[in-house]
Amino acid sequence: MSDESNPYQEGKRAGIHPLIVVFVVLIGLWLFVFLIVPGSKNKQATGTEGPAGPIIEDPEAAALLFKVQAVVSDMNAISLSVPPEATDSQVAGLLKRFKSDRLAGTLTDLLPPTTPGHKLGDHAVADIYIVSDAQYAQADVIRILTRGAHAPGNLYPQAVPFETAMEAIRGHYRIDLNDTGNPDSASLGFADESGVHSRQYRKIF
Repeated sequence: MSDESNPYQEGKRAGIHPLIVVFVVLIGLWLFVFLIVPGSKNKQATGTEGPAGPIIEDPEAAALLFKVQAVVSDMNAISLSVPPEATDSQVAGLLKRFKSDRLAGTLTDLLPPTTPGHKLGDHAVADIYIVSDAQYAQADVIRILTRGAHAPGNLYPQAVPFETAMEAIRGHYRIDLNDTGNPDSASLGFADESGVHSRQYRKIF
C-alpha cells in the first residue's frame, strides 16, 4: 500500500482539528442560550400575568350607618357601633371612607375630635373602634383594648377580658400623624401593637 492511499501518515493529524470542534461547540451553546432560553422565559412571563381589567368595587361596601358610642379622651379613642347585619365589605368601606375624609381634612364632619387644637389636626392621634354589640363600645372596654394584651390585669379587675373585647371588634382604624412613614392603618378585626390579634383580623391598609 502506497503512502498516498494511507490517510494515517506519521506527522499528519487525522480528522478535524480539535480547536475547530471546540469553536463549533461554543457557537452552538451560545445560539442555544440566546435563542431558546429567553424564548421560554418570555412564554412563562406571559402565562403568569395577572388580570389587566379594573378592580370592581363591591356594591355591599356602600354607605354604612354608624353611631358614636363613646369618646375616650385620655386614650384618644372613639368607639362606634354599626348594625349586626353589616358585612365585612361594608365595614372595610367605612374604614376607607374615614381615611379619605382624614386626608381631605373633613373627618371632623363625621367623628368628634380626639386631639382638639393639636397642631397636626383634630385627629392627629386616634384609635377608632367599630363594634356591632354596643356593650363592647363602653369606655372601660376601649381602655382595655388601647392598653393592649399585655397590660396588667389589675388595672381593670372588673372589666371585660381583653380576649373577649378583642373578638367583638369589627374594624379598627389607627391614626398617628407623628408616624410620617405610616400615619394610617386599618383592619377588619383587631390587632394590638404586640401582634396579638383576633380570629377575624385582616389588614385593610
